[in-house]
Amino acid sequence: MANSWEPYFPYHIEHIVAKQHGGSDDPPNLAFACHHCNRIKGPNLSSIDPDSGLITSLFHPRLEHWADHFAREGSRLRGLTATGRTTVYLLQMNAPHRMELRDLNSVDF
Repeated sequence: MANSWEPYFPYHIEHIVAKQHGGSDDPPNLAFACHHCNRIKGPNLSSIDPDSGLITSLFHPRLEHWADHFAREGSRLRGLTATGRTTVYLLQMNAPHRMELRDLNSVDF
């Protein structure tokens, strides 16, 4: 379901696994990402879980299910797992401008 504000925010085609890490240009390795997430993620495949301090893989949209790792609580996204927490933290998914956009969005993720 398209949101009324989506046409104003172009998406980038993102390599899930960066080419420098052996990722390809094949469709299974590509995903749409907002420019904020794509810029912040860069070639990262992992980061530090803010709760445990351990190196943890980022969410992989082709291999994992969103609802297993994330919950929406109002305009805030909460990581349910180490992968979810790490992805929310690294991609700054709860930055004020992102939460404001979610407040404008009537569709649940």
